[in-house]
Amino acid sequence: MYIKEQVMSNFKRSDLQRRYNWSADGGDNPKLTGNPDSSLLDRTEGYEVLYMIQRLMDLWNLKNIASGQKIEDKIHFCPTNLRSQENVQRWIHENW
Repeated sequence: MYIKEQVMSNFKRSDLQRRYNWSADGGDNPKLTGNPDSSLLDRTEGYEVLYMIQRLMDLWNLKNIASGQKIEDKIHFCPTNLRSQENVQRWIHENW
């Protein structure tokens, strides 16, 4: 589960290239944040994808929108058997 933390990235919802579900359902909570962990990443949930992009941009000191959009593409091209946030992050880093 995420821990409360502020991201500094300027990547916004309007910068996303794909369409997402924005209604937090089930166990989703759009206000929870923190480091990517062993929780599963729902690639259809806008809150989860946007936060993952922002967090990785901060972690890797990426500043431009194109970098965030590249992360977004990598999230969706990542093999579907890699479902945890940690595994998705690792795959993106290895395939940058």
